Amino acid sequence: MTEFSQRVEAISISGIREVFEAAGEDAINLGLGQPDFPTPEHARQAAVDAIEAGDADAYTSNRGTPELVDAIVRKHDRDNDLDVAPEGVIATSGGSEALHLALEAHVDPGEEVLFPDPGFVSYDALTKLAGGEPVGLPLREDLTLDPATVEEHITEDTAAFVVNSPANPTGAVQSPEDMREFARIADEHDVLCISDEVYEQIVFDGEHRSPMEFAETDNVVVVGACSKTYSMTGWRLGWVAASERRAERMLRVHQYSQACASAPAQYAAEAALTGPQDVVDEMVAAFEQRRDLVLDELEDMGLDVPKPEGAFYAMPKVPEGWVEEVIDRGVVVVPGDAFGEHGEGYARISYAADTEQLREALDVMRAATNALR
Repeated sequence: MTEFSQRVEAISISGIREVFEAAGEDAINLGLGQPDFPTPEHARQAAVDAIEAGDADAYTSNRGTPELVDAIVRKHDRDNDLDVAPEGVIATSGGSEALHLALEAHVDPGEEVLFPDPGFVSYDALTKLAGGEPVGLPLREDLTLDPATVEEHITEDTAAFVVNSPANPTGAVQSPEDMREFARIADEHDVLCISDEVYEQIVFDGEHRSPMEFAETDNVVVVGACSKTYSMTGWRLGWVAASERRAERMLRVHQYSQACASAPAQYAAEAALTGPQDVVDEMVAAFEQRRDLVLDELEDMGLDVPKPEGAFYAMPKVPEGWVEEVIDRGVVVVPGDAFGEHGEGYARISYAADTEQLREALDVMRAATNALR
Protein backbone atom coordinates (compact mmCIF):
# COMPACT_ATOMS: atom_id res chain seq x y z
CA MET A 1 0.00 0.00 0.00
CA THR A 2 1.28 3.47 -0.87
CA GLU A 3 0.68 6.43 1.38
CA PHE A 4 -0.09 8.88 -1.44
CA SER A 5 -1.29 8.62 -5.04
CA GLN A 6 1.29 8.68 -7.81
CA ARG A 7 -0.62 11.58 -9.38
CA VAL A 8 -0.14 13.87 -6.40
CA GLU A 9 3.44 12.74 -5.88
CA ALA A 10 4.18 13.81 -9.47
CA ILE A 11 3.44 17.47 -8.72
CA SER A 12 4.89 19.97 -6.27
CA ILE A 13 4.02 23.32 -4.72
CA SER A 14 4.01 26.09 -7.35
CA GLY A 15 7.32 27.91 -7.71
CA ILE A 16 5.37 31.18 -7.68
CA ARG A 17 3.91 30.41 -4.27
CA GLU A 18 7.24 29.20 -2.91
CA VAL A 19 8.86 32.53 -3.71
CA PHE A 20 5.85 34.44 -2.39
CA GLU A 21 5.70 32.55 0.92
CA ALA A 22 9.45 32.94 1.47
CA ALA A 23 9.40 36.72 1.00
CA GLY A 24 9.72 39.05 3.95
CA GLU A 25 6.79 41.17 5.13
CA ASP A 26 8.40 44.38 3.85
CA ALA A 27 9.29 43.00 0.42
CA ILE A 28 7.91 44.57 -2.74
CA ASN A 29 5.98 41.73 -4.29
CA LEU A 30 6.21 41.57 -8.08
CA GLY A 31 5.66 37.83 -8.03
CA LEU A 32 1.89 37.38 -8.08
CA GLY A 33 -0.39 38.01 -11.06
CA GLN A 34 -2.93 40.05 -9.14
CA PRO A 35 -4.18 43.47 -10.31
CA ASP A 36 -3.87 46.17 -7.68
CA PHE A 37 -7.16 47.81 -8.68
CA PRO A 38 -10.41 47.33 -6.74
CA THR A 39 -13.18 45.16 -8.11
CA PRO A 40 -15.68 47.48 -9.89
CA GLU A 41 -18.18 48.90 -7.42
CA HIS A 42 -21.21 47.74 -9.42
CA ALA A 43 -19.91 44.15 -9.30
CA ARG A 44 -19.36 44.30 -5.55
CA GLN A 45 -22.80 45.80 -5.01
CA ALA A 46 -24.47 43.08 -7.06
CA ALA A 47 -23.02 40.47 -4.71
CA VAL A 48 -24.10 42.46 -1.66
CA ASP A 49 -27.64 42.83 -3.04
CA ALA A 50 -27.85 39.11 -3.76
CA ILE A 51 -26.65 38.24 -0.26
CA GLU A 52 -29.05 40.66 1.44
CA ALA A 53 -31.97 39.39 -0.66
CA GLY A 54 -31.14 35.78 0.17
CA ASP A 55 -30.56 34.95 -3.48
CA ALA A 56 -27.00 33.75 -2.84
CA ASP A 57 -27.79 31.32 -0.02
CA ALA A 58 -28.44 28.20 -2.06
CA TYR A 59 -26.83 26.09 -4.75
CA THR A 60 -27.24 27.43 -8.24
CA SER A 61 -27.55 25.26 -11.33
CA ASN A 62 -24.39 23.24 -11.92
CA ARG A 63 -23.89 25.28 -15.06
CA GLY A 64 -24.40 28.62 -13.29
CA THR A 65 -27.29 31.01 -12.87
CA PRO A 66 -29.24 31.53 -16.12
CA GLU A 67 -28.42 35.23 -15.94
CA LEU A 68 -24.67 34.64 -15.68
CA VAL A 69 -24.68 32.03 -18.44
CA ASP A 70 -26.54 34.51 -20.66
CA ALA A 71 -24.01 37.24 -19.76
CA ILE A 72 -21.12 34.96 -20.78
CA VAL A 73 -22.87 34.12 -24.06
CA ARG A 74 -23.40 37.81 -24.78
CA LYS A 75 -19.82 38.64 -23.79
CA HIS A 76 -18.46 36.23 -26.41
CA ASP A 77 -20.78 37.69 -29.02
CA ARG A 78 -19.80 41.26 -28.11
CA ASP A 79 -16.06 40.83 -27.69
CA ASN A 80 -15.17 37.83 -29.86
CA ASP A 81 -17.92 37.61 -32.48
CA LEU A 82 -18.54 34.03 -31.34
CA ASP A 83 -21.90 32.28 -31.29
CA VAL A 84 -21.67 30.23 -28.09
CA ALA A 85 -24.80 28.36 -27.01
CA PRO A 86 -25.91 28.56 -23.36
CA GLU A 87 -25.56 24.76 -23.25
CA GLY A 88 -21.88 25.21 -24.07
CA VAL A 89 -21.11 27.36 -21.00
CA ILE A 90 -20.16 26.33 -17.47
CA ALA A 91 -19.35 28.86 -14.75
CA THR A 92 -16.39 27.57 -12.75
CA SER A 93 -14.42 28.35 -9.64
CA GLY A 94 -11.88 30.52 -11.45
CA GLY A 95 -10.01 29.87 -14.67
CA SER A 96 -7.98 27.16 -12.93
CA GLU A 97 -11.03 24.96 -12.44
CA ALA A 98 -12.00 25.59 -16.06
CA LEU A 99 -8.59 24.25 -17.16
CA HIS A 100 -9.02 21.29 -14.82
CA LEU A 101 -12.42 20.42 -16.33
CA ALA A 102 -11.11 20.63 -19.89
CA LEU A 103 -8.20 18.31 -19.16
CA GLU A 104 -10.11 15.82 -17.01
CA ALA A 105 -12.85 15.48 -19.63
CA HIS A 106 -10.55 15.02 -22.62
CA VAL A 107 -7.29 13.35 -21.50
CA ASP A 108 -6.87 9.64 -20.84
CA PRO A 109 -3.94 8.23 -18.82
CA GLY A 110 -0.74 8.31 -20.84
CA GLU A 111 -2.02 10.75 -23.46
CA GLU A 112 0.05 13.82 -24.21
CA VAL A 113 -0.85 17.46 -23.63
CA LEU A 114 1.30 20.06 -25.40
CA PHE A 115 1.68 23.55 -23.95
CA PRO A 116 4.00 26.59 -24.04
CA ASP A 117 7.26 26.41 -22.10
CA PRO A 118 7.73 28.73 -20.32
CA GLY A 119 4.02 28.63 -19.58
CA PHE A 120 1.45 28.89 -16.80
CA VAL A 121 2.38 26.48 -14.02
CA SER A 122 -1.03 24.79 -13.94
CA TYR A 123 -0.70 23.29 -17.44
CA ASP A 124 1.95 20.82 -16.33
CA ALA A 125 0.41 20.02 -12.94
CA LEU A 126 -3.19 19.63 -14.11
CA THR A 127 -2.06 17.39 -16.97
CA LYS A 128 -0.34 15.10 -14.47
CA LEU A 129 -3.41 15.09 -12.20
CA ALA A 130 -5.48 13.99 -15.21
CA GLY A 131 -3.01 11.13 -15.75
CA GLY A 132 -1.61 12.69 -18.91
CA GLU A 133 1.94 13.26 -20.09
CA PRO A 134 2.94 16.96 -20.16
CA VAL A 135 5.02 18.12 -23.13
CA GLY A 136 6.44 21.63 -22.86
CA LEU A 137 7.15 23.32 -26.20
CA PRO A 138 9.94 25.89 -26.68
CA LEU A 139 8.89 29.35 -27.81
CA ARG A 140 10.07 31.76 -30.49
CA GLU A 141 12.53 34.53 -29.64
CA ASP A 142 9.59 36.88 -29.02
CA LEU A 143 8.16 34.26 -26.61
CA THR A 144 5.13 33.42 -28.75
CA LEU A 145 4.24 29.82 -29.55
CA ASP A 146 4.92 28.80 -33.14
CA PRO A 147 2.05 26.73 -34.64
CA ALA A 148 4.68 24.77 -36.58
CA THR A 149 6.22 23.66 -33.29
CA VAL A 150 2.84 22.40 -32.12
CA GLU A 151 2.26 20.50 -35.35
CA GLU A 152 5.74 18.95 -35.25
CA HIS A 153 5.11 17.54 -31.79
CA ILE A 154 1.68 16.02 -32.41
CA THR A 155 1.72 12.22 -32.22
CA GLU A 156 -0.95 9.53 -32.14
CA ASP A 157 -0.86 9.92 -28.35
CA THR A 158 -1.62 13.67 -28.34
CA ALA A 159 -4.99 14.49 -26.79
CA ALA A 160 -4.75 18.28 -26.60
CA PHE A 161 -2.58 21.36 -26.90
CA VAL A 162 -2.86 24.60 -24.96
CA VAL A 163 -2.70 28.10 -26.41
CA ASN A 164 -2.42 31.06 -24.04
CA SER A 165 -2.73 34.59 -25.39
CA PRO A 166 -2.05 37.08 -23.92
CA ALA A 167 0.29 34.79 -22.06
CA ASN A 168 1.34 34.20 -18.50
CA PRO A 169 4.30 34.40 -17.77
CA THR A 170 5.56 36.10 -20.95
CA GLY A 171 3.02 38.80 -21.82
CA ALA A 172 3.20 37.61 -25.44
CA VAL A 173 0.21 38.01 -27.78
CA GLN A 174 -0.31 35.53 -30.61
CA SER A 175 -1.09 36.99 -34.04
CA PRO A 176 -4.44 36.36 -35.78
CA GLU A 177 -2.48 34.28 -38.31
CA ASP A 178 -1.17 32.07 -35.50
CA MET A 179 -4.66 31.62 -34.10
CA ARG A 180 -5.97 30.63 -37.51
CA GLU A 181 -3.19 28.03 -37.74
CA PHE A 182 -3.94 26.65 -34.28
CA ALA A 183 -7.55 26.16 -35.35
CA ARG A 184 -6.43 24.40 -38.52
CA ILE A 185 -4.15 22.08 -36.56
CA ALA A 186 -7.00 21.18 -34.18
CA ASP A 187 -9.30 20.49 -37.13
CA GLU A 188 -6.90 18.55 -39.35
CA HIS A 189 -5.26 16.47 -36.62
CA ASP A 190 -8.49 15.99 -34.65
CA VAL A 191 -6.92 17.10 -31.37
CA LEU A 192 -8.37 19.48 -28.82
CA CYS A 193 -7.13 23.06 -28.63
CA ILE A 194 -7.61 24.52 -25.16
CA SER A 195 -7.44 28.29 -25.57
CA ASP A 196 -6.64 30.04 -22.29
CA GLU A 197 -8.00 33.55 -22.81
CA VAL A 198 -8.04 34.77 -19.21
CA TYR A 199 -6.01 37.90 -20.13
CA GLU A 200 -7.87 38.59 -23.40
CA GLN A 201 -8.84 42.18 -22.57
CA ILE A 202 -5.35 43.25 -21.47
CA VAL A 203 -3.74 43.90 -24.86
CA PHE A 204 -1.49 46.87 -25.69
CA ASP A 205 -0.19 45.96 -29.15
CA GLY A 206 -1.84 43.83 -31.80
CA GLU A 207 -5.23 42.30 -31.10
CA HIS A 208 -6.72 39.33 -29.35
CA ARG A 209 -8.38 36.70 -31.54
CA SER A 210 -9.66 33.32 -30.45
CA PRO A 211 -8.89 30.11 -32.37
CA MET A 212 -12.56 29.22 -31.88
CA GLU A 213 -13.34 31.98 -34.38
CA PHE A 214 -11.47 30.11 -37.12
CA ALA A 215 -12.27 26.48 -36.23
CA GLU A 216 -14.44 24.40 -38.56
CA THR A 217 -15.01 21.68 -35.93
CA ASP A 218 -15.77 21.83 -32.21
CA ASN A 219 -12.15 21.02 -31.37
CA VAL A 220 -11.59 24.30 -29.50
CA VAL A 221 -12.50 24.90 -25.85
CA VAL A 222 -12.15 28.44 -24.50
CA VAL A 223 -11.20 29.17 -20.89
CA GLY A 224 -12.20 32.60 -19.59
CA ALA A 225 -12.40 34.39 -16.25
CA CYS A 226 -13.28 37.63 -14.52
CA SER A 227 -10.11 37.44 -12.42
CA LYS A 228 -7.75 39.67 -14.42
CA THR A 229 -10.15 41.72 -16.55
CA TYR A 230 -12.18 42.96 -13.60
CA SER A 231 -9.61 42.58 -10.80
CA MET A 232 -11.64 39.76 -9.26
CA THR A 233 -8.93 37.20 -8.48
CA GLY A 234 -10.32 36.45 -5.02
CA TRP A 235 -13.88 35.97 -6.27
CA ARG A 236 -12.82 32.77 -8.11
CA LEU A 237 -15.13 33.02 -11.09
CA GLY A 238 -14.24 31.64 -14.50
CA TRP A 239 -15.91 29.64 -17.24
CA VAL A 240 -15.52 27.27 -20.15
CA ALA A 241 -17.11 27.90 -23.54
CA ALA A 242 -17.39 24.92 -25.87
CA SER A 243 -19.74 22.85 -27.97
CA GLU A 244 -22.69 21.35 -26.15
CA ARG A 245 -21.28 17.81 -26.29
CA ARG A 246 -17.92 18.87 -24.86
CA ALA A 247 -19.53 21.03 -22.17
CA GLU A 248 -21.75 18.10 -21.13
CA ARG A 249 -18.65 15.97 -20.46
CA MET A 250 -16.97 18.78 -18.52
CA LEU A 251 -20.19 19.29 -16.55
CA ARG A 252 -19.94 15.69 -15.36
CA VAL A 253 -16.61 16.52 -13.72
CA HIS A 254 -17.76 19.90 -12.42
CA GLN A 255 -20.93 18.61 -10.72
CA TYR A 256 -18.95 16.20 -8.56
CA SER A 257 -15.83 18.26 -7.89
CA GLN A 258 -17.46 21.65 -7.34
CA ALA A 259 -21.27 21.41 -7.75
CA CYS A 260 -21.43 25.07 -8.71
CA ALA A 261 -19.35 28.22 -8.59
CA SER A 262 -19.82 30.46 -5.56
CA ALA A 263 -23.28 32.06 -5.80
CA PRO A 264 -22.27 35.57 -4.61
CA ALA A 265 -19.38 35.54 -7.10
CA GLN A 266 -21.78 34.61 -9.89
CA TYR A 267 -23.93 37.67 -9.22
CA ALA A 268 -20.83 39.88 -9.12
CA ALA A 269 -19.55 38.39 -12.38
CA GLU A 270 -22.86 38.92 -14.13
CA ALA A 271 -22.75 42.61 -13.18
CA ALA A 272 -19.10 42.92 -14.24
CA LEU A 273 -19.76 41.39 -17.67
CA THR A 274 -22.94 43.36 -18.40
CA GLY A 275 -22.09 46.65 -16.69
CA PRO A 276 -19.89 49.59 -17.74
CA GLN A 277 -16.63 48.47 -19.35
CA ASP A 278 -14.76 51.77 -18.97
CA VAL A 279 -13.13 50.42 -15.78
CA VAL A 280 -11.41 47.81 -17.94
CA ASP A 281 -10.13 50.45 -20.36
CA GLU A 282 -8.74 52.48 -17.45
CA MET A 283 -6.90 49.46 -16.04
CA VAL A 284 -5.44 48.51 -19.39
CA ALA A 285 -4.22 52.08 -19.97
CA ALA A 286 -2.52 52.05 -16.55
CA PHE A 287 -0.91 48.66 -17.22
CA GLU A 288 0.43 49.89 -20.55
CA GLN A 289 2.07 52.90 -18.89
CA ARG A 290 3.66 50.58 -16.33
CA ARG A 291 4.76 48.20 -19.08
CA ASP A 292 6.55 51.03 -20.85
CA LEU A 293 8.26 52.14 -17.62
CA VAL A 294 9.46 48.63 -16.79
CA LEU A 295 10.58 47.94 -20.35
CA ASP A 296 12.55 51.18 -20.64
CA GLU A 297 14.28 50.69 -17.30
CA LEU A 298 15.18 47.04 -17.84
CA GLU A 299 16.58 47.77 -21.30
CA ASP A 300 18.56 50.69 -19.85
CA MET A 301 20.12 48.23 -17.42
CA GLY A 302 21.33 46.27 -20.44
CA LEU A 303 18.86 43.39 -20.05
CA ASP A 304 17.30 41.76 -23.10
CA VAL A 305 13.49 41.93 -22.74
CA PRO A 306 11.13 40.51 -25.38
CA LYS A 307 8.44 43.20 -25.62
CA PRO A 308 5.29 42.08 -23.79
CA GLU A 309 2.22 43.04 -25.81
CA GLY A 310 -0.38 42.10 -23.22
CA ALA A 311 -1.18 40.80 -19.72
CA PHE A 312 0.96 42.49 -17.02
CA TYR A 313 4.24 40.59 -17.07
CA ALA A 314 7.72 41.20 -18.42
CA MET A 315 10.17 38.33 -18.82
CA PRO A 316 13.73 39.58 -19.25
CA LYS A 317 16.75 37.40 -19.84
CA VAL A 318 18.85 37.75 -16.71
CA PRO A 319 22.38 36.79 -15.66
CA GLU A 320 22.98 33.85 -13.34
CA GLY A 321 22.19 34.74 -9.74
CA TRP A 322 20.09 37.78 -10.67
CA VAL A 323 16.81 36.52 -9.24
CA GLU A 324 18.40 35.57 -5.93
CA GLU A 325 20.21 38.93 -5.73
CA VAL A 326 16.97 40.85 -6.36
CA ILE A 327 15.03 38.81 -3.82
CA ASP A 328 17.78 39.23 -1.21
CA ARG A 329 17.47 42.99 -1.70
CA GLY A 330 13.74 42.91 -0.93
CA VAL A 331 11.93 42.57 -4.28
CA VAL A 332 10.02 39.40 -5.12
CA VAL A 333 10.34 38.16 -8.71
CA VAL A 334 9.91 34.61 -9.99
CA PRO A 335 12.69 32.58 -11.63
CA GLY A 336 11.83 31.64 -15.19
CA ASP A 337 12.38 27.93 -14.65
CA ALA A 338 9.35 27.92 -12.33
CA PHE A 339 7.39 28.01 -15.60
CA GLY A 340 9.25 25.19 -17.33
CA GLU A 341 12.75 24.12 -18.29
CA HIS A 342 12.88 26.55 -21.23
CA GLY A 343 12.29 29.41 -18.80
CA GLU A 344 15.77 28.98 -17.33
CA GLY A 345 17.77 32.20 -17.69
CA TYR A 346 14.66 34.39 -17.52
CA ALA A 347 12.76 36.06 -14.68
CA ARG A 348 9.07 36.94 -14.53
CA ILE A 349 8.23 40.41 -13.27
CA SER A 350 4.61 41.35 -12.61
CA TYR A 351 3.91 45.06 -13.02
CA ALA A 352 0.49 44.79 -11.37
CA ALA A 353 1.75 47.20 -8.72
CA ASP A 354 1.57 50.98 -8.43
CA THR A 355 4.14 53.15 -10.18
CA GLU A 356 5.86 54.25 -6.97
CA GLN A 357 6.49 50.64 -5.96
CA LEU A 358 7.64 49.77 -9.46
CA ARG A 359 10.19 52.61 -9.49
CA GLU A 360 11.53 51.51 -6.12
CA ALA A 361 11.72 47.89 -7.30
CA LEU A 362 13.46 48.90 -10.53
CA ASP A 363 16.10 50.78 -8.52
CA VAL A 364 16.73 47.55 -6.62
CA MET A 365 16.99 45.60 -9.87
CA ARG A 366 19.49 48.12 -11.23
CA ALA A 367 21.62 47.81 -8.09
CA ALA A 368 21.47 44.01 -8.32
CA THR A 369 22.41 44.06 -12.00
CA ASN A 370 25.36 46.35 -11.33
CA ALA A 371 26.51 44.21 -8.41
CA LEU A 372 26.61 41.09 -10.57
CA ARG A 373 28.75 42.89 -13.13
